[in-house]
Amino acid sequence: MIIDFHTHVYPPKQQAAPAWQGKCPMTIENVLAAQDRHGVDATVISNHTPYLRHADLDRILVDHREINKFLAEQQHAHAGKIYALACSIPNGRDDYLKELERAIKVDGMKGVMIRASHQHAYPDSDEARPFFKLCADLDVPVVIHPPPVGYGEEVMNDYRLASSVGRPQDNCLALARLIVRGIFEQFPTLKLVVTHLGGGICEVIGRMNYAYTLQDEAFFLGSYEPMLIKHPPLHYLKMCYLDSVCYHLPAARCVVETVGADKMVFGTDAPPLTPIKGDGIQMIRDLKLTPADEAKVFSGNAKKLLKIA
Repeated sequence: MIIDFHTHVYPPKQQAAPAWQGKCPMTIENVLAAQDRHGVDATVISNHTPYLRHADLDRILVDHREINKFLAEQQHAHAGKIYALACSIPNGRDDYLKELERAIKVDGMKGVMIRASHQHAYPDSDEARPFFKLCADLDVPVVIHPPPVGYGEEVMNDYRLASSVGRPQDNCLALARLIVRGIFEQFPTLKLVVTHLGGGICEVIGRMNYAYTLQDEAFFLGSYEPMLIKHPPLHYLKMCYLDSVCYHLPAARCVVETVGADKMVFGTDAPPLTPIKGDGIQMIRDLKLTPADEAKVFSGNAKKLLKIA
């Protein structure tokens, strides 16, 4: 069985004026067509819309309600083939928390997707803690997806560097901050899924470990306030799930060697990048995992996260 944990769908309002101008619009029809074409059994849909660039939280909440309703309708209309993630911002506002709780409890959505950053605010902030408490209490996965571009935007406008470099960097920074600021100390049962292999965090986790172990002895630029954790960062990284969207086999191998097949979930980011769905499937096969581990990556880990048979 294959479950694609990472695809995106726009509701009709966004389809009327799509930000994505590629050849494969983010429609439920394209999701289902790609699923059938490549032998994928089920797909997790979400919304990573660029409307989050604006700062009007009241307006964003209205958009969230519309998007959540539409995605939930697709889950119900295509039961067993489509699973949906709600969208939210971990800003501590009670109305945002109530909308997320409603989407999970009433509409049956399977988890929530947030941005690695919003308006340059990262989810390790104190005001985000009620959001993570709710998700831990609801026992649903929190999926972290990069924004259109995060920090360093001013030097990434050319050559698609914002997409190819900036976005993964934002994911890596968000996860690193969550780890060292003790998200798993406070919420040890939290199910955190980070897209795009965690933005390359497996390549820098050794540096985070020695910064933790050596403390002031490892002096470099930056303040050295104590990390809010009791173990090296790798301990907490192994509590996360990383999705396989990376387009590079050695990077995927690094994740398997760092966190294990138990913590990798299969994803393709298709739509919008529908032509690479088959490549994503082949990359998992090229890892040459044991049959049991390959089954975990393709579907077993996703089943646990989504609580499906």
